[in-house]
Amino acid sequence: MVTKMKGYLPKGERKKILLMCDDLRTHSGIGTIAKEIVTHTAHRYNYVHLGAAINHPEVGKRFDVSDSMKKQLGIPDPEVIIIPNNGYGDPTMLRQLLKEQKPDAIFIITDPRYWSWLFQMENEIRKTCPIAYLNIWDDYPAPMYNREFYESCDLLMGISKQTVNINKLVLGDKAANKIISYVPHGLNHKIYFPIDPTYPKYEEYLAFKKNLFNGKEYDFTAFFNSRNIRRKQIPDTIWAYVQFVDQLPLEKAKKCALLLHTQPIDDNGTDLNAVIDMLCGENKEERYNIHFTNSKFDPEKLNWVYNSTNIQIQLTSNEGWGLTLTEAMLSGNPILANVTGGMQDQMRFEDDHGRWFEPDNIIPSNNTGVYKKHAPWAFPVYPSCRSLQGSPPTPYIWDDRCKSEDAALQLLNAYNLGTDELSKRGKLARKWCLGDEAGFTAEKQGYRVIECLDELFENWTPREKYELIKFETPKKKYSPHNLIY
Repeated sequence: MVTKMKGYLPKGERKKILLMCDDLRTHSGIGTIAKEIVTHTAHRYNYVHLGAAINHPEVGKRFDVSDSMKKQLGIPDPEVIIIPNNGYGDPTMLRQLLKEQKPDAIFIITDPRYWSWLFQMENEIRKTCPIAYLNIWDDYPAPMYNREFYESCDLLMGISKQTVNINKLVLGDKAANKIISYVPHGLNHKIYFPIDPTYPKYEEYLAFKKNLFNGKEYDFTAFFNSRNIRRKQIPDTIWAYVQFVDQLPLEKAKKCALLLHTQPIDDNGTDLNAVIDMLCGENKEERYNIHFTNSKFDPEKLNWVYNSTNIQIQLTSNEGWGLTLTEAMLSGNPILANVTGGMQDQMRFEDDHGRWFEPDNIIPSNNTGVYKKHAPWAFPVYPSCRSLQGSPPTPYIWDDRCKSEDAALQLLNAYNLGTDELSKRGKLARKWCLGDEAGFTAEKQGYRVIECLDELFENWTPREKYELIKFETPKKKYSPHNLIY
């Protein structure tokens, strides 16, 4: 028997959403989030998904994945159509989809500069449907160069408290006419969870763990999981680990390890093997245990990796959210992270009244440590240096760098607590993620998206149509964008 999810609407009564972002079948962070959003809102909306990828192998095809969604969701009539594409589309393609599909809203996810062409035609789009945007990337100084992007949207969802505040700062007085909401990332807590001996695949998991470390057993393991790109600061992560190990006697050092789930060499990052050779020298195999794994794990196996380690480390110099921290917390691991961007949310800093920190005009970020009290699962590292970076499409953005020495000290603090205490704190992290205050689950994320979209549909009115009397070619306001995440 097919069951109906709470809030279910029959197919014919649902609004249609044109979703434009990374293909939800890919393993990118945006693709993962898109999949969870569609999965947990398909009982309320029908979807046409322009699924982007670099050199997409399925360009020119269309896929109706409604039947597989039906089996997965337990609802009788989902409608999810995927249209693969190289990149995020263009005006001609969008006009065709608007005419053919007649969506009730356009929903975009990723950096706004990928959509410069779309925002340039917002006056055309918003005559027939609103534009909803999930903003995954913002940092201070407030990006006033994004103002025209944000003004073109009817709904702005920010993945972090910082992003929500930035949206308001950039829009100024016009923020009152927009729906601006907090929609943090959420993941499937049934995929990421702590493993214990009652787990049906426990023996298989133990064998996997042993193989992960080439048959070696360790008392304490730190885990890094992200792409080898410059802003992820992987060399600093390695340096921090080396400095931590150097504070231990040799016998204890031998029982510690750092696991790097990334490519050892990447043109957009660095040669990590060379970094290790330089930092560790001839002692790298005797004293330092640094392991690589660049296998493409499915979610089940990735949960096994998290459960094979004791703490997640992320020293990224600017980060919209930090999805691997959420994965780690749901898996029952504490987190050690740079206090910047959305990673702050996951550390749960408290203000003077015990409330979860809320950025504003006076304190836009807790990167300076105005509020020291944080959740027990968090080992924060405050930035010690802030540099102003930029490029033609992103003229300015803060790059928050923390000292490797400070990260090493936090690793030592975590180590001295012992693995039992770390495990307790990790389970508190999971409990908080599942709770109402944080709600970093796929279900809660879906619920928040539904709330936002329903409010949008309830309040949206089509843009007025104007008669063109005089036309002058406008100056180009947007730069092409090719950020690497």
